Amino acid sequence: MSKALPKTPSKARETAVYTHGHHESVLRSHTWRTAANSAAYLLGSLKPHMRILDIGCGPGTITADLAALVPDGHVTGVDRAPEILEQARATAARRALTNVEFAVADVHALDFPDDTFCVVHAHQVLQHVGDPVGALREMRRVTRPGGFIAVRDSDYAAMTWYPASPGLEDWLDLYRRVARANGGEPDAGRRLKSWALRAGFSDITATSSTWTFSTPQERAWWSGLWADRTLASAYAERATEGGHATIAELRAVSEAWREWGRREDGWFSVLHAEILCRKEA
Repeated sequence: MSKALPKTPSKARETAVYTHGHHESVLRSHTWRTAANSAAYLLGSLKPHMRILDIGCGPGTITADLAALVPDGHVTGVDRAPEILEQARATAARRALTNVEFAVADVHALDFPDDTFCVVHAHQVLQHVGDPVGALREMRRVTRPGGFIAVRDSDYAAMTWYPASPGLEDWLDLYRRVARANGGEPDAGRRLKSWALRAGFSDITATSSTWTFSTPQERAWWSGLWADRTLASAYAERATEGGHATIAELRAVSEAWREWGRREDGWFSVLHAEILCRKEA
């Protein structure tokens, strides 16, 4: 169910452009995400009665998991893209969850009163925003005293793979250039603790975890979605329209992904940094 949300005074708005968009190749990875594989560092802090805000909820798979974990509480999932929220609502409906709602929101200017939520969660969000420190301050504002702000972001420069591939090196260089041209920071993971300190947090638990893709099925899935994303997503459009790559160069990167995916000894690891910040009571 959706409902109007209370308004707060106008604040700074988002200035960055979301690099990936919502092409099927992007949603292929987003719908794979669960609370277990993407928010494990937070789960031990959850209580059944909690009220949670899930920022950048996308298709709502993590949001739905969080709602199931707080049966006596409530979860609000928000995203800047109205079109993706219909998929999030369908995700919650399929699971017959009645304690979750969705709304359009900007992390820099959340339409909620101070001290509203027990937990504010954001997965793979700060790497895409124009002012991550300001976003953390806004997340802190809407968190209740004693509550938690939980943030997890990957770090592209720390991603690693085997065997060596000049094509994947080209992919990494290209992606980082496109993301930064869009106003984001692809190496956000290593910066999370620093950003939290600058946002005024003092009670910060910093951890890390990985996704690893190595089996034939994992390699085929991971390489396939990036091969397709490189040619058909909003990222591909921004790479060419921004003058960062030609179509021929994108095709070469896409084929490098498929070639890596066919390697029996292929291995890829995605490092994520995590911060769990407690708001002073």
